[in-house]
Amino acid sequence: ENVSLLFKLYCLTVMTLVAATYTVALRYTRTVETELYFSTTAVCITEVIKLFLSVGILAKETGSLARLITSLKENVFGSPTELLKLSVPSLVYALQNNMAFVALSNLDAAVYQVTYQLKIPCTALCTVLMLNRTLSKLQWFSVFMLCGGVTLVQWKPAQATKVQVEQNPWLGFGAIAVAVLCSGFAGVYFEKVLKSSDTSLWVRNIQMYLSGIVVTLFGVYMSDGAQVLEKGFFYGYTYYVWFVIFLASVGGLYTSVVVKYTDNIMKGFSAAAAIVLSTVASVVLFGLQITVTFSLGALLVCVSIYLYGLPRQDTTKIQPSEAKSSKERLATV
Repeated sequence: ENVSLLFKLYCLTVMTLVAATYTVALRYTRTVETELYFSTTAVCITEVIKLFLSVGILAKETGSLARLITSLKENVFGSPTELLKLSVPSLVYALQNNMAFVALSNLDAAVYQVTYQLKIPCTALCTVLMLNRTLSKLQWFSVFMLCGGVTLVQWKPAQATKVQVEQNPWLGFGAIAVAVLCSGFAGVYFEKVLKSSDTSLWVRNIQMYLSGIVVTLFGVYMSDGAQVLEKGFFYGYTYYVWFVIFLASVGGLYTSVVVKYTDNIMKGFSAAAAIVLSTVASVVLFGLQITVTFSLGALLVCVSIYLYGLPRQDTTKIQPSEAKSSKERLATV
């Protein structure tokens, strides 16, 4: 049990560090680099790299090329139903990203930041409803505290602008609601698929990344198709861009490991810690000014992580359906 706990802490720590480094590196490539690359192609390449890394890890897990080929035939190419099942989170994540863009285009940045943090309690709610789990009152309190802390960490005062952009707040709030629901559902759905069978984690990753490549290629065509044809798929790529893509790939693999051995709620806490860490790094690298709201938000994030991590019933495994209904589980909160 102690080894298991240490392994979970190790996974969360590595994911936090990778996510923080990725955020800082991404900020560098989008603000310091002179030639901007196509972000849609970078996302697609990330999916391809994650696919190859997963195949490589599966090859090591199976022990021989023949077993690897057999595993791929049986679980990937020979199981269209499983491929279709894992295409669901890819499609939902694509919808989430598009809705987030629509929301940001129709809401002020500050309003967007606050409302988008609702994905944290939404994930907790999906965990309760979809995975037959219960959270204590203290855990719910820490979830909402984390939500508030992340909002304060990312808070920036609204700035007046001479450029008037026509916005539709109702469309923006509708889009952010869809994005929040997609974020919670897709994460918990993938967790349920991972933990509901004995299929290898890396087989599941291969299934999801195959559909992810198709979805991201469609995104490249829809968003930057003409410019990619004109300038090339790898236009603007530098060593720093490839480093960002590598971090995103490793982070994606680690996210699946964290979801497998902990849960989506802990993934949210790890992401919040990464936000704080990357912001602190930005102070050193980019001269970012620490504000009172950031300090208060960072404190709330740290306290919420501590409260959620207090000894409790194990919630990282899917429990068999209990006699209590979903309403009864929610009523205990």
